[in-house]
Amino acid sequence: MATTAAAQKRAQAKAEYDAFLAVCPSRKLLERISDKWVALIVTALGSGGSPRPDDPCIGEPRSMRYSELSRLLAGVSQKMLTQTLRALERDGLITRTATPTVPVTVSYELTDLGLSLHRLVREIKGWAEAHMDEVLTNRAAHDTHVG
Repeated sequence: MATTAAAQKRAQAKAEYDAFLAVCPSRKLLERISDKWVALIVTALGSGGSPRPDDPCIGEPRSMRYSELSRLLAGVSQKMLTQTLRALERDGLITRTATPTVPVTVSYELTDLGLSLHRLVREIKGWAEAHMDEVLTNRAAHDTHVG
């Protein structure tokens, strides 16, 4: 019976998650996954890092080495990339595999949970890229009227 009670408590807690509440743990997760570096890392790993010219969000998920990610993500610092990869690993969104070579080869790959997030994030990334001209036009019009 203890297992049933524990399972019921977990189910009840899950049903009560509400990111609008300051104390809800899903708020921290939402904060994490809405970070630009998380979105770009998840998209890179989920798209294989070598995007197709006709659609940069489509590709086969594959593992990537730290150096590959660093080259692909223009502007990310070593510290930020390391911190973000560790946080994604902690949350179970990626796995880190160290191969005993000289020097040690470390690669990162999306888990099933990470792949489910990738499907959402690639859509957001694609939306941002597709609508950037409209946003820039709106910003310029707004700044003209405000300034």
